[in-house]
Amino acid sequence: MPSNAELLAIALTVARRAGELARQRREAGVEVAASKSSLSDIVTQADRESENLIRQAIAAARPNDGFFGEESGGAEGTSGLTWVVDPIDGTVNYFYGIPSYAVSVAVVEGDPDPLTWRTLAGAVVNPANGEVYTASEGGGAHLNGRQLRVKENTELELALVGTGFGYDAAKRVRQARIVAELIGKVRDVRRIGAASLDLCNVAAGRLDAYYERGLNPWDHAAGALIAREAGATVGGLGDARENDELIVAAQPGLFTQLNPLIQAAYADWV
Repeated sequence: MPSNAELLAIALTVARRAGELARQRREAGVEVAASKSSLSDIVTQADRESENLIRQAIAAARPNDGFFGEESGGAEGTSGLTWVVDPIDGTVNYFYGIPSYAVSVAVVEGDPDPLTWRTLAGAVVNPANGEVYTASEGGGAHLNGRQLRVKENTELELALVGTGFGYDAAKRVRQARIVAELIGKVRDVRRIGAASLDLCNVAAGRLDAYYERGLNPWDHAAGALIAREAGATVGGLGDARENDELIVAAQPGLFTQLNPLIQAAYADWV
């Protein structure tokens, strides 16, 4: 079994390479390749190119590992490790030229299921501003080499909270109602448009907390590890780990204040 540091080095290398490719394609002009779940859920040609680059690089470095990517699906391996990849998180931002998008690469032990996997290493690269977030299990979280720690002792009413919305219009309306319930109880709410960066912003103290429903595994695999390694508590619906039903991330003291509100808001969601 390779060390976490060795796995992180691979994740970082391929994420940087894919990030540079995405940046170059953004400068040249973005081509929408297809829509997925809805007209607003787009995939660009750069998404596909980025994932293909990552997949090939990982296959060359770790040929026995599995792969689970947003655009090209999954492939089982024989090593017990799987690479969970979002080639461009925040594709709509990317399409519009908003500099909040990222390449997210994580490696997990076990099945590619957030409820059961163990995340060993991850990297989130924002090529628009050159920020590189990294973490390995037990090795801490870093931004461009600087160790990260979540903000401490934030009270709920002073918390800046991040969230996101799904692509389905009816679900967005329900999510907006939850924001309406929450916004009078916190400092303010931000919607940045890239889950991986939201989680990294919690790690960096730029957000006090973050929550969202409906994420895919590749959206949060690396970011959740980075937040945890920076000292955040990360959880899901009820006592479950983070998954598509819900993810909540915050400094531990704030988590105990915010999480019950989020849980109650989603209690009747089916």
